[in-house]
Amino acid sequence: MIPISQGRSRRATLAGAVCALLVTGTALTGCSEDPNEGTNGVGRLSADEIQGRAQKAATSAGTVRLHGTVVTGERTYTLDMRLKEQGGVGSLSAKGETFRLLRVDDELYLKAGAEFWGHADDESDGKTDAAAAGKLAEKYVKVPQADPSYKKFIGFTDKNVLLDGLLTLHGKLATDGHHEQSGVRTIRVTGDDGSGGTLDVSLEGLPYPVRLVRAGKAGTLTFSDWGTDFDLKKPAEDETLDYGRQLPTS
Repeated sequence: MIPISQGRSRRATLAGAVCALLVTGTALTGCSEDPNEGTNGVGRLSADEIQGRAQKAATSAGTVRLHGTVVTGERTYTLDMRLKEQGGVGSLSAKGETFRLLRVDDELYLKAGAEFWGHADDESDGKTDAAAAGKLAEKYVKVPQADPSYKKFIGFTDKNVLLDGLLTLHGKLATDGHHEQSGVRTIRVTGDDGSGGTLDVSLEGLPYPVRLVRAGKAGTLTFSDWGTDFDLKKPAEDETLDYGRQLPTS
């Protein structure tokens, strides 16, 4: 006969082995009685409360890094931006072209290659000539506030505007289990079973947004470096040029 204590030990070992086998992929299917043990506790809240806590944490953070895609209309933008209250810096890609955006307070700068500047309108042949495009290439060009490009790109450098427009799920909210994103344990909130978007919220530290899948296949973004400061300053004069007319709209 196996001693009772020894039988319990074996059962515990077997249970641990089964539990380990169940923990696969990104979904955490752990055997703990309380999956929120050792977390910040937001996993115990309702879906609406979790979204509210995430929005509050995002608003209170001084900085954030956004990486991923945003679909507006028929155009897909790939962005990698670092943002703070005073502005932002990073890269933006669309239609096969990549350019750099920099905003310091109300001043917006754009840095791109000659191919981008070659799309500018010109009275003679519809394009900026190669020599002019070459001079503009890889320089920070200050975007006039009256230029359509200013309004088009400024939102990608504005932390509050960008997050306010992104961190809202649509439809009835519900939680969708515990997950892991980039090594961070999360609780997932869905809108209308996912058709209204999904948001993974950190269960570690403050309940910051970690990953967002936008409704209507409108892009996927990851969030990181919350509260991590970075340098933000105007480009040097020898790195800056004044374009002097309307910028390309591609």
